[in-house]
Amino acid sequence: MDPLYLIAIAVAVGFILVMSLVKRYKRCPSDKILVVYGNTGGSSAKCIHGGGAFIWPVIQDYAFLSLTPISIEANLTNALSRQNIRVDVPCRFTVGISTESDSMNNAAERLLGQSSDQIQELARDILFGQLRLVIATMSIEEINSDRDKFLDNISKNVEAELKKIGLKLINVNVTDIKDESGYIEALGKEAAAKAINEAKVSVAEQDKIGEIGRAEAERDTRVKTSAANAIAVQGENTAKITIANSDAARREKEAEAMKIAMTAEKVQQARALQEAYAAEQQAEQARAERERSTQQANVIVPEEIEKQRRIIEAQAEAEKIRENAKGQADAIFVKMDAEAKGLYQILTKQAEGYEKMVKAAGGDPQSAYQLLLIEKLPELVKTQVEAIKNIKIDKITVWDNLGGQGVQDGNTTTAGFISGLMKSVPPLGDLFNQAGMNLPDYLGTKIDTGKTKEIPQKPKEEENKVKKEEKPAPGK
Repeated sequence: MDPLYLIAIAVAVGFILVMSLVKRYKRCPSDKILVVYGNTGGSSAKCIHGGGAFIWPVIQDYAFLSLTPISIEANLTNALSRQNIRVDVPCRFTVGISTESDSMNNAAERLLGQSSDQIQELARDILFGQLRLVIATMSIEEINSDRDKFLDNISKNVEAELKKIGLKLINVNVTDIKDESGYIEALGKEAAAKAINEAKVSVAEQDKIGEIGRAEAERDTRVKTSAANAIAVQGENTAKITIANSDAARREKEAEAMKIAMTAEKVQQARALQEAYAAEQQAEQARAERERSTQQANVIVPEEIEKQRRIIEAQAEAEKIRENAKGQADAIFVKMDAEAKGLYQILTKQAEGYEKMVKAAGGDPQSAYQLLLIEKLPELVKTQVEAIKNIKIDKITVWDNLGGQGVQDGNTTTAGFISGLMKSVPPLGDLFNQAGMNLPDYLGTKIDTGKTKEIPQKPKEEENKVKKEEKPAPGK
């Protein structure tokens, strides 16, 4: 088997054993007595008040006795006194278990396991018996008048008997004692009458002494009153003089004090006004400073802020313009650089093409130029056609000569107009001449007749006549 397993089992067993032993140690509360019984070393029980004790298992056991006081009412009736007079003695006893070593052992032997009612009943029997015994040894006068002796006798007799069962007398309270024959009541009446008579004699004696004393007091009063009156008159006069002097001094002092008070009051008023004026001046200065600060805060500070804002906005706008200009300049530079590079590439390619064209023309630049122009000829013709293509003529009025007048080169005026319109377009031959070349023969040659005919002008009257004839009549 694993040694660690054995060690764990041993530790567990040891722990359980220690806990069991710890639980066997019993502590005694202050209001109880711990009674250990069983094998206690020869005695019937071992009593412990306070502290604690270890209770051995199997051979010992324990129990508790309560120290709570027990109140017992013992209303004794028809108890026979030494004078053979039966009396009623209502009493209330307070008893409890004693903490003396002998008494604790007696309580353990006789009261252990009994309830509080059983202990109270047992103690009541003992108290009744001892109370009857004490009353039988005393007379009615002793019981009624000497209560201390009566209670002392009860305590001595009762404690000795209660100790036998482990109890202790804590308190005795005896209320009114009564008897059947009325002896105690008669003793009370006798004592009351005696006290009344003694009181009356004492009152009469005191009245006599009072009358004598009153007469002597009146005599002394008159003598002393006269002397006192004389002394009083003298004292009154002296007092009046003293009062007059005192009044004069008082008035003088009051006047002086009033003068000082008025002076001080005026000084204080002037000082108060001065301080008030100074305070008002300071307040006005503070108000002016506050107004100045307010105006500065409301006007100058916003203006300064607006000025700074405008400066910042202007700087920002200038910076923006500079950045935009810089950007536009950079864009223009980039665009122009790209266009220049593109143009350079185009011109480079054109130059290379022209060079190859010249080589193809046998090294003759003029032939290469004519070939290039021939290549562009369709575009030139298209351009001539486009020149009159988009001309919009809403109405053409032609005044042709009647009778065949105005015919030029066998053409009528209308044909001449069309021919002139076509001559407004530059002929191909002129274009070639302007370019420094001659139009090839297969494209036609220019015929110069050397004749220039003028078209006769119509008289204005004939023109007006023709216009009137062509003008439609109203309503047609």
